[in-house]
Amino acid sequence: MNKQKSRLLLIIVITLIHTSISFAQSNPQWVVYQGNEGPGKGKHIVFVSGDEEYRSEEGLPMLAKLLAERHGFKCTVLFAVDPKTNAIDPDNQTNIPGLEQLKTADLMFMLLRFRELPDEQMKHIIDYTNTGKPIVALRTSTHAFSYSRNKQNPYAKYSYNSKIKGWEGGFGKQVLGETWINHHGVHAKEGTRALVNGLMKDHPILRGVKDIWTPTDVYGITGLPTNAQVLIFGQTTLGMTATSPLSYEKSIMPVAWIRSYSSAIGKKAKIFTTTMGSSIDLVSEDLRRLLVNACYWATDMEQQIPEQNNAQIVGEYSPTMFGFGKYQRGLNPSTFEWKK
Repeated sequence: MNKQKSRLLLIIVITLIHTSISFAQSNPQWVVYQGNEGPGKGKHIVFVSGDEEYRSEEGLPMLAKLLAERHGFKCTVLFAVDPKTNAIDPDNQTNIPGLEQLKTADLMFMLLRFRELPDEQMKHIIDYTNTGKPIVALRTSTHAFSYSRNKQNPYAKYSYNSKIKGWEGGFGKQVLGETWINHHGVHAKEGTRALVNGLMKDHPILRGVKDIWTPTDVYGITGLPTNAQVLIFGQTTLGMTATSPLSYEKSIMPVAWIRSYSSAIGKKAKIFTTTMGSSIDLVSEDLRRLLVNACYWATDMEQQIPEQNNAQIVGEYSPTMFGFGKYQRGLNPSTFEWKK
């Protein structure tokens, strides 16, 4: 009888431990998708989301899941989080927990806007950037940082509007190739038709990419670095549908480019940037394919890009329309866990 009671007690204790572990794993401050079999097996992509308008908290988990399930990459997704509730809060510009994950990353994939992170968090992004490891950056990452609360902060030089010598235009201009300029198209009224640069049509990132239209408008570009190569130009569409007529009154602008960035310690990094990439833009299969290809290229796997890389969404995806204050309330990182 005593043995039976002991056994029962042991079972109860083990059950409680497992329940506790499961609970802890279902409420993290970030989400991890372990890579399936695929070319990316053994490589780690860290997705850093945090913007008030373009729903990176929805789009980046979808891309991470796709890259993990279809291509084998281990993918970690970080979010802007309310430190009091652990709920995802895109309006919180000062907290993205988990950036230490970048220490083991082979690629940083980012969509940020006007973040002013504490030193201990920002340090991880800058340390990563200085290692010479690659970056894939979407949309408002051109103006990822804005140190408006503390302009004396040592990281203030990375602000999008920096005038500090050697860091004019901040992280966007100096690392990615451009900072925030303006809306070249009419915001929320005009979209973007992607035009592949014929001179770059054989680049591996463009393999299988034929038809991209996005609801977000074309961003203004004043000038890219001399070592930048434009893959795709964007032409404004006079409306918010894929069949809207093209605007011939506005010039085309670069909307996707690559470059090499030389860090402060002399390391060179592969950079891919596109001013497309809101969650609603990612309904476009060929835009997803462009980004999947960019991840292969950035991690030195361009030779493994097939004629048409798999860009099929895993599970359901119903993105929220972009706009300030329109993010879904009540989400937390565990909302995006993938339960097969």
